[in-house]
Amino acid sequence: MQDRQNRIINELNKKLEALLGKQEGFAEELMALHKEIEALKKRGVDFSETEKTVSKQIAEEKPTNTTIPKKEIIKEIAPEPITVGQSQKNRPLSERPKTKLTQKAKTKSNWEKFIGENLINKIGIAITVLGVAIGAKYSIDNNLISPLTRIILGYLAGLSLLGLGIKLKGKYENYSAVLVSGALAILYFITFAAYSFYDLFPQLMTFSFMLLFTVFGVVAALHYNKQVIAHVGLVGAYAVPFLLSNDSGSPHILFSYMAIINIGILAISYKRYWKPLYYSSFVITWLIFAGWVGSSYNYGAHYKTALTFLSVFFLIFYATFLAYKLKYSKKFENSDIILLLLNSFMFYGFGYGLLSDDHTGAQLLGVFTLCNAILHFIISLIIHKKKLADRNVYYLVSGLVLVFLTIAIPVQLDGNWVTLLWAFEAAMLFWIGRKKNVMVYEYLSYPLMVLALFSLLQDWSINYPSSGSGDITMRPILNITFFSSILFLIAFGFINWVNSTVKYPQENTTNTTIRKIMAYAIPSIWLIVLFTSLFSEIQYYWDTLYYNSQVAITNGNEYEYFKFNTDIRHKGNIWLLNYSLLFMAALGFVNIKKIQNRVLGIVSLTAGLFTLSIFLTIGLYKLSELRESYMSVSEYYNTGISNIIIRYISFVFVALLLVVLRKLTRQPFMRVDFARAFEVILHMTVLWVASSELLHWMSMAGSYQGYKLGISILWGIYALALVILGIRQNKKFLRLAAMILFGVTLVKLFFYDIASLNTISKTIVFVSLGVLLLIISFLYNKYKNKISDDETN
Repeated sequence: MQDRQNRIINELNKKLEALLGKQEGFAEELMALHKEIEALKKRGVDFSETEKTVSKQIAEEKPTNTTIPKKEIIKEIAPEPITVGQSQKNRPLSERPKTKLTQKAKTKSNWEKFIGENLINKIGIAITVLGVAIGAKYSIDNNLISPLTRIILGYLAGLSLLGLGIKLKGKYENYSAVLVSGALAILYFITFAAYSFYDLFPQLMTFSFMLLFTVFGVVAALHYNKQVIAHVGLVGAYAVPFLLSNDSGSPHILFSYMAIINIGILAISYKRYWKPLYYSSFVITWLIFAGWVGSSYNYGAHYKTALTFLSVFFLIFYATFLAYKLKYSKKFENSDIILLLLNSFMFYGFGYGLLSDDHTGAQLLGVFTLCNAILHFIISLIIHKKKLADRNVYYLVSGLVLVFLTIAIPVQLDGNWVTLLWAFEAAMLFWIGRKKNVMVYEYLSYPLMVLALFSLLQDWSINYPSSGSGDITMRPILNITFFSSILFLIAFGFINWVNSTVKYPQENTTNTTIRKIMAYAIPSIWLIVLFTSLFSEIQYYWDTLYYNSQVAITNGNEYEYFKFNTDIRHKGNIWLLNYSLLFMAALGFVNIKKIQNRVLGIVSLTAGLFTLSIFLTIGLYKLSELRESYMSVSEYYNTGISNIIIRYISFVFVALLLVVLRKLTRQPFMRVDFARAFEVILHMTVLWVASSELLHWMSMAGSYQGYKLGISILWGIYALALVILGIRQNKKFLRLAAMILFGVTLVKLFFYDIASLNTISKTIVFVSLGVLLLIISFLYNKYKNKISDDETN
């Protein structure tokens, strides 16, 4: 009994494995049949034969009968669940599905099908068309048959091929489409040859034929739903004029022929989105046009033709790229944007070059650029009003408007107008982008800001003469360059106000790197331009006075040369430094009272200290030159007390800057302990100015040899003052600074002063410094407990 059950179980397991194997095989065959049915539906093929074959195959598949009772089967195999996707290792070899072999066979079959059904026929039709073209050219070159016969034979060949293609459409649609496209190409070039080379057709008749073939190509491509017809029949027709060319054709015939083909492609684009077709026609058209302009264009003969067809091609492709997208409200891809931009700039580039060769056209380059902007504006307005596309298309076309407006400004205008229009355009775009939450506009304003800045720098370099040029042509302050700088500042001030007051919406709160950079760059540009514009005007004013002081001098040999009043140049430099000191003080004061920005505080502190160092070096030297000029007698110029008074005016500006910087270092928003370092800088400045004053008054008194003695004593006295101040205010760094200063004074005394001082001077300086050192030592001894407590604390 047990043996019988085991035998039944084994037989059932074998049959179950066999059924599972057949099940997988059936699944693969069903999928293959499903794909074949879908493919046949797309081609419109009659399903009757296929259905008979499938029915026959299904009828041949009969279920295997088993003699085992149903109850027994269930009873025996129910405890052991079997998974369909289990391993096939234990299956009999004859019952395993041949999946890999089937896949390999199908791969080979697919390649064979592609080559046999698709590739070979396209190669064949291309060779056929090429052969007909070569034969036609050979018959033309050797006069084998008359022109009329050639044209008739060509039409017969094309129509025959067309008829054959139409006849085979029902059973062989792909093959038929290739034949129809080849026939269309043959009809194109035969018509072109009949008109261009033999003058057998009048222009109207030729145009009618071309239009008829184009309409037929469009209808056939849409009816077949095959790009091959458009590629071979329309795009392939571009090659016809060059296959038959004998360099005798006129460009307006060639471009009219190309325009008709492009119109056909435009018609297709309204129904189908065939990107390879657009790419091919776009590239071929512009390559042919560029090649003709580069090699055969003649201004006298071709100027109007070139402009006309340039505009025609541009408008056709513009419409081609927009038609399908606008009709079906499809989003623009990156490739579409690139093509649209390339088309626009191809048209503008060629148009600019053609107009530049014409005297009248050269005067209208700005108008031409403006017309480009107006065209794109009209398109963007239509898209926006009719809601024909997504926002990206609208912003793209609107961006083209702004680009051409930006280009039109320097093309038509000169100098300062370019700067102003770019600056205000940047301000407008930035405001729209931030206020209306259109970030693309804000990003477009950034390069415009850079362009406006460089344009302003160019205006300054042209209108403000460099030192020594003597080119004085405008009035200080009351000139267009300064006016442009003021308006530039107004535009950038508005941008900075919008940036600080109008915040990003919630969905755009993430700060990008460019936004962070521009948040600092915009106010920085504003401050730099404000400082430089006023600086340049002050410099220009003093340069004007300097060059107007020119005196012609003739020596004994009648050699003439020119002399200028150098005091004016020195005063100009001093007033530039005074202005810089005042500007830095004002910047720090505004930051303390209003802005309270740490970054601006650090910048103004650094810039202020740098300006102070320039004054202490260059400024004091220029003041000494003015003093020497005051004390000498000039043969050609009068010097006055202003050479001395300007010195103390400058000291007022220095004091003002030091007061503001001292307050700035104590502000909480600075978050930096700079008080000790600034106090050291303050004392260095005071000592430096005091030393300069000592030299100034000793020079005024005529004591040119006593400055070594006076400086050493002054430094010693100041060191003593620092020690006293350090003890009173419990500031160790001041006492250390005093010791360093005394050390420098002693080194100066022994290695520099002693060699040139007489006995009385040596006595005075040695006694003075000795007494000062004793006083300092006495102070240290008297207040040693206080100094020790300070160090302990």
